[in-house]
Amino acid sequence: MSDREYDAIVIGGGHNGLVNAAYLAKAGLRTLLLERRHLVGGAAITEELRPGFQFTTFSYALSLLRPNIIHELDLVRHGFMPLLMPSSFCPMENGDSLVMGQDRNENIKEIARHSPHDADAYDQYSHDMDMVVRAVKPLFDSVPPNLFDTSPDGLAELADLARHLRGIEPTVVHNLVRLLTGSAADFLDDYFESDVLKGYLASSGIIGTKVGPMSQGSGLVLLFHSMGEHDGHFGKWAFHKGGNGGFTQVLARAAEALGTEITLNAEVERVITTNGKATGVALTDGTELRADVVVSAADPRRTFTEFVDPRELPADLVDSLRRYRYQGTSSKVNFALDGLPRYPSLGDRSDMFRGFTNIGPTVEYLERAFDEAKYGWYSTRPFIDGAIQSTIDPDMAPPGKHVMSCFVHYTPYELKGSTWDAEREQMADNVQDTLESFFPGFGDLVLQREIVTPLDIETVAGLPEGNIFHGEFLAPQMYFFRPAPGWNQYRTPIDGYYQCGSGTHPGGCVSGGPGWLASKQILKDLAARSSQRT
Repeated sequence: MSDREYDAIVIGGGHNGLVNAAYLAKAGLRTLLLERRHLVGGAAITEELRPGFQFTTFSYALSLLRPNIIHELDLVRHGFMPLLMPSSFCPMENGDSLVMGQDRNENIKEIARHSPHDADAYDQYSHDMDMVVRAVKPLFDSVPPNLFDTSPDGLAELADLARHLRGIEPTVVHNLVRLLTGSAADFLDDYFESDVLKGYLASSGIIGTKVGPMSQGSGLVLLFHSMGEHDGHFGKWAFHKGGNGGFTQVLARAAEALGTEITLNAEVERVITTNGKATGVALTDGTELRADVVVSAADPRRTFTEFVDPRELPADLVDSLRRYRYQGTSSKVNFALDGLPRYPSLGDRSDMFRGFTNIGPTVEYLERAFDEAKYGWYSTRPFIDGAIQSTIDPDMAPPGKHVMSCFVHYTPYELKGSTWDAEREQMADNVQDTLESFFPGFGDLVLQREIVTPLDIETVAGLPEGNIFHGEFLAPQMYFFRPAPGWNQYRTPIDGYYQCGSGTHPGGCVSGGPGWLASKQILKDLAARSSQRT
């Protein structure tokens, strides 16, 4: 590793760290990215755990990637290749199913099989959600104002926000407030009567968060996941060629092409500070590196309480961080399969596996899965968001074979009366048994399975308590307040020290938003300092 000084050092090679480093390098800063593991990607990695089988160990969908990042970092030139997940397959406990695809008319017919009323209501629901998403998108894609900044610039930012909100139709504002404060189940009940349709839609309101579909807060999670877009269409989700590890390798190539220096197996022990200013980092091997700007892509706990001495921080910030909630409830069980599962009522049909397989046939099913987590245990019959990724990317598995990624809810980080080392196999058995109940013979197809508990997510990917979003997705920890009141604009109290992980706005999923918006704030601050000097 070079002993030279840098303009900027980014700690952490997850997707947000890579995005942030790429933008800083593009702006002309001599930028170094440090990654503690042997590969970049953070939780967005792909690993070959069985010869010829590519497993998306943690993150498994491209989800909310901001379109401007693709263009501004010229990702296509570096191999960016998103593959649309064209369907959602929702098997039911009575043997029937709901299969949603890309054709609106076919979707309406499919919904009408379960409820003519819901077929009529679906366009209204889609329109209403689309209007809310369009109203929120400018806030999602901008640095949030600081509620506590009374300077002229701070007041101007709040005035801009007020003008934006005044321009939104009252019914859209009402729906927005309902989603921000209410439950997904209540919101969906206003539109639909079909159990399977409500279960399918409500599942987007629980992913990654310790809430059930009937809990307040699940509406916000539903809204957040509706922000996903693919090729200009809201609500569409994609999978990257080679998995999310393929995507983060594209980001790494783009960052390096723009001038970023990436160093692996380089774990940061602390941020070096002098007189309240960040001046570099010290690695665990004793190496010290200098830079005027240091950016942490880690979670708020590590950013504020491990990389720096909390005594250097204001007491109110330290208190807020102690109350910051993680509460991871997600696991992964990934399978190498000898062939495709078979759903009896659909015979030999297999096209429904080219997207997501949603094992959550009713709101009540999801709520029962949540009940066990409320009392410190994992779901006997879990919600599973499955994706047989080799159906759209055949290179993920040998010919005739498949890989299936299964995101599992609910699996609380802290188990009452046991440990994840003791329970990991039983949790995976619950997942496999649940899949067997929908797809008879599934167990006979399993060649190998990978079990990833919340403890594994914390230990390997560095996400505290296994929370995939760097902290719970609830209103007290969003927008103005993420990660703490008064510190939501990517700055920290230490001059020159910034944050850009998913614990900052707009939050988790593979969006790149925190890394991109943090770079805007950093470059704005550097420009202001430069103008003051001149």
